[in-house]
Formats: sequence, structure tokens, C-alpha cells
Amino acid sequence: MQRETAVPNVTQLPGPVASEWVEYHQQAAATSTYVYDFVWDSTADAEGPFCTDPDGNVLLDFTSHVAAAPLGYNNPLITDKLREFDLVDPLKIAGQDFYASTGRTPEEAELPGPAHLMNKLTEITAHYDMDTVFLSNSGAEAVENAIKVCYDHCEQPKYGLTFEGAFHGRTLGALSLNRSKSVHRRDFPELSGIHDVPHSLEGVERLREKLDPDHGHIPPEQVAFLILEPIQGEGGYRVPDGEFMRAVDDLCTEHDIPIIADEIQSGVGRTGKLWASDHYEFEPDVITAAKALRVGATVSRSELFPDEESRLSSTWGAGDIIASMQGTLTLAAIEEHDLLTHAEQQGEALLDRLADLEAAHEAVVDVRGLGLMTAVEFDTADRRDDVVDAALQRGLLTLGCGTKTLRLLPPLDVRDRELDIAVDLLGEAVAAVEPVSSAN
Repeated sequence: MQRETAVPNVTQLPGPVASEWVEYHQQAAATSTYVYDFVWDSTADAEGPFCTDPDGNVLLDFTSHVAAAPLGYNNPLITDKLREFDLVDPLKIAGQDFYASTGRTPEEAELPGPAHLMNKLTEITAHYDMDTVFLSNSGAEAVENAIKVCYDHCEQPKYGLTFEGAFHGRTLGALSLNRSKSVHRRDFPELSGIHDVPHSLEGVERLREKLDPDHGHIPPEQVAFLILEPIQGEGGYRVPDGEFMRAVDDLCTEHDIPIIADEIQSGVGRTGKLWASDHYEFEPDVITAAKALRVGATVSRSELFPDEESRLSSTWGAGDIIASMQGTLTLAAIEEHDLLTHAEQQGEALLDRLADLEAAHEAVVDVRGLGLMTAVEFDTADRRDDVVDAALQRGLLTLGCGTKTLRLLPPLDVRDRELDIAVDLLGEAVAAVEPVSSAN
């Protein structure tokens, strides 16, 4: 497969071999979301945003595995480096509780290890005065540890604050913060003291009333943290305006409440800056990262982290040697090849193309995004679902979010040709499911 000439090519989805894999998978697998109605063949050709299934169908993947594959498939910026490393067993020695080298001294090592990743993370969060990292396996674990850090730092920890539409993971602590879909946390036990407000300026004002020392009912000194996604992901790719983010920052500064910025989907270059928080007059106290980083990371200032040994610990956390290496190499590729500028420019180009789609179809009620974190909202949830399916049958892989929104997450190095193909296929999908009377 050559990225320069590859095109989506679908004969049948699912095909007979893919159907066998689905049946075999479900023999032992717990019921899950099954985010995609697509089976990847990890042994088949794949490059950039193009991938192949076991029946030979070629798809254009504009999901990047929900932002967890920021450079697409088999990107030489990563794979050429990895080929230099002679793999040894066990690989699972990258955890926070182990010291692991990649040969020679840290300065002389040809390839990065987990310590290099932690140091790089402090470098790219230094503008927030962050200097300390705890590595883990996943985004949910990164959030869990952020919660623990903030509870430990607060002298009277009783409350936490979140926003409507929020999604922060599926472990029990993180679930307690979710306000996007009831199925995520219904009937599960929750952390006590979690309050939520609307994701809006009005919500911040309501929070201000709750925290008022004279008239409110939440003592600010007992609030361990406020957590938010700089751009809500599962909640519908809701991009806040600068006034909202300033208001959150001002309120938390006034009451000395640590802000946890959940950058698990929006971070590591997805929005055209390393952190979505960087777009705003807003200073997080803790950043949680994962997905594109390949491992989970909780980043903050040393004074927020507990000093006591075993207070935070994870014997087998931080993925493995390869995962931490991929995270460091991803950050290096973004910097060396100026992919932040590229993501910003291509994000604007994608929004321009989608604006034409909105103008041509009444079923499309909004397009929005920041960088390459882009959304198309439809008139109904059923229409969105039908478009996702129709796009898949034409060879474009997309994802839903929120109630009636479709999200597009191309690789950070996406090319003009790939944007054109994606928007053309999406336009065909919309036309195929839109009522004839509403099409222009």
C-alpha cells in the first residue's frame, strides 16, 4: 500500500472472514461497546489513515483509534526508530516502580525509555510550572491518580466539581465524575461529594453561588479539585469559548481550588497545540494524558504530589518499554516535523470543507472543532447513526459522540488529498440518508 495513491475500497462490510472473527471474539469476550463495526487485520497493509480488514476491504480511518494513534498506521516517523531497538523479554519493566534503562547513560541512550518520557512531559508542561509525573497504563488511571493527588493535597477533602457532559473514564472513581451518558455509571457506587454544573458561563456562575462563603453550601476549602475537559469529547466535542475558560480559571484561583485538565483525547497536538488548554487564558494545576501518549500520565507540580512512599504506586503501570518509547517518539515527531502547525492548518481546511457540507445539507446543523478535533452535528441521533453506517459502507471510518454528533480525528499529518476523499465520502453518506425533500 502506498499512502500517496491508496483509496478506500469496500466490497462487503462485514465480509465473511471479518464475521468469523467477530463471532470468535464474542465467544469469550464480555459484552462491550464495540466502538467500530470493523475488524482490523493487523497483518495487512496499512499506512497513514488507510487500513485493511481480513476480507481485503480498505478504509480511510478518520478516528485515529479515538485519538490513540495520532500519526496513523505504520508512520515511518515512529517505525523507523523502533526498528533500531532489539527487543528483549520481559518488556513489561517500564512501570513507575521500576528503574529501566535503554542502554548507556540517559544522555547517551540511542532510544528513549520511561524516564525520558517523564522528563519530556515536564518540559512541555513547564509553562504551567509542572515538574512531576506519575505514569500509569490508561487515561482512566491517569484521572484516578489526579483525584488521589488532589484529595491528598487538600486538608479537608470532601468535595469535587465536574461539568455536565463530562466523560473522564470507566474506573469507579472516574465514573463518579462522568455526566455524559447514564449507562456509564448507573447503579455503580460513586465517590461522595461530587457536584456538577452546566458546561457554560451560567454554570460557572451557579458554581460561584455554591462556593460563596456567606451564602453558598459548599465550603471552598473542602473542595479538592475541579475537573474538566478543555474540549469535551464523549459529551459531543463541545468547544468552549475563552470567556468560559477564563471564568473557570478565575473562580478556582479565587478559592484556591486545583484544576484538573483532562487532556486524554484533546492533548498531544490534537488541537494544533500540544495541550488544548494552551488555546485559553487558563492554567491547569494537573494534566491527565494518555491515548496519543501511548501510556497514562498524571502531570503536576511537586508540591501537589504526596511525598509519602506507597501513597501513589503502580508496579506494572506505564504500559511497557515499547509504549513509553512510542510516547516519547510521538512527541519528538510532533516537534521535529512541526505537526502542531500542520494540524492547525489542516484543521482549518477540514472545517472549511465541512462548512460547504453544512450549506448543502439541511440535516447537518453544525460543524465545529479545534485543530484536528472536529465534529459534525446532525438534526437527529438516528440521522447521525445512519451517516456513520453509510460512511463506513463507502470506506470512511468515523465515530459518534454526544447525542447526535459525528467526530472526525484524522492523523496529525493528514494530507489534502485525504481530507478531500473523507469529505466527499461523508457528503455521499449524508445525501444517501437525508430525506429527498430537504436536500438542496
